[in-house]
Amino acid sequence: MAKIDAFFKLMNEQGASDLHLVAGQQPALRIRGEIERVKYSPLESDDLRSMLYEITPEHKIKQFEETGDVDFAYEIPGLARYRANFFQQKWGVAAVFREIPSKILTTAQLGLPPVAAKLASLPRGLVLVTGPTGSGKSTTLAAIIDEANRTRKDHIITIEDPIEFVHESKECIVNQREVGLHTTSFSSALRGALREDPDIILVGELRDLETISLAVEAASTGHLVFGTVHTSSAPKTIDRLIEVFPSNEQMQIKSTLSDGIRAVLAQVLFKRVDKKGRCAALEIMIATPAIRNLIREGKTFQIPSMIQTGKQYGMQLLDDSIMDLLRRGLISADEAYTKANDKAKFKSFLKTAPVDFTEV
Repeated sequence: MAKIDAFFKLMNEQGASDLHLVAGQQPALRIRGEIERVKYSPLESDDLRSMLYEITPEHKIKQFEETGDVDFAYEIPGLARYRANFFQQKWGVAAVFREIPSKILTTAQLGLPPVAAKLASLPRGLVLVTGPTGSGKSTTLAAIIDEANRTRKDHIITIEDPIEFVHESKECIVNQREVGLHTTSFSSALRGALREDPDIILVGELRDLETISLAVEAASTGHLVFGTVHTSSAPKTIDRLIEVFPSNEQMQIKSTLSDGIRAVLAQVLFKRVDKKGRCAALEIMIATPAIRNLIREGKTFQIPSMIQTGKQYGMQLLDDSIMDLLRRGLISADEAYTKANDKAKFKSFLKTAPVDFTEV
C-alpha cells in the first residue's frame, strides 16, 4: 500500500471532496465546500515529492519535472478513483486530489430534474453542462452517459483529461480515451472519433477554438455530443462558444450552433443545512425554435426571458432553482444570496447585511 493511501482513506471517512497536500503546510481536506486542516505535522517538500512519486506513472513524473504541472488519475480498488493535479509553488511541490466516486449515481439519485435523463435519448446535437470548478459537472455528465449506456444500443466514446468516472459497457459499447495517454489532444481525439462510428461523444472540456469547432461540427452532422464549459449561465455559455471564433467567422458559427445546440445545464453546488452533503441548483435551457432564433440573431441577452416562459419544456432559471432549494430549507439564505444572479430577490431572506461589499 502506498503511503499516501492513508490520506485517501481519511478523505473517504470524512466525506471530503478534495485533498490538499502542500510543502511546508499541514494536509487539508475540503469537506462540504470548506477547507479543514488535518492533525498532522507540516509536510517537507522532499518527503511530499517522494510520497507523490510513489503513485505517479513514470511518463507523468517526466512531464511534471519538465513543465511544473501534471494531471492524471489514480485508483484504489474498492475505495475510489482520484483526479490528481501536481504543481510547483514557492515553497516546493503541491498536489490536489479530487475524489471520483466508484459508483455512478443516476440522475434521480442526484436529485436532477427529469429532463436531465431525457437528454440521454436525444438522437443528435450538442448538450453542454457548465458551471465553476467543483460544481459537479462531471458527476452530472456521468449520470447522463450512464443513462444512455443502460437504455441505448450505441457506441459511446469519451475523451477526458484524465478519465474520471469509469463506464463499463452495458447495452452500449463504451470506449474511454485519456488525453496524454491514449491521444495527444482533445481536438485530435475528436477528429479521430468522427471516423470511429460513434453515436455519442463526450468531450471532457471545450477549451479551445479547434475543439469547440469540431464539437459543433460533430453535433451538426448527426452525432450526440456532450461537453463541459466553465461558464455560469446558459446565455454566457452560448456567448463563450461564439466569442472564441474570429469576428469574421462569428456569423457562420451562430448559424451552425443554433442548428446543433440541444440543451445547456448550468449548475452550482450548495452546502446543505438540513443534513450532511451538498445539492445542486440548475439553470436549464432547452433549444426551442425561439431560442435557436435568438442565437442565430445574436440576441442571447433575451434567452433568460425565454427560459422563464419555457417551463413546459423543462426549462428553469438558476435563481428559480436556488429559490426552490431555499424555500424547502435545504440551503442557507447567505449562500443563496452569494451565488444568485439577481441578488435583490434574496435580500429579504438575509438576517444581516450582505457580506460582499462589491455588490451595489
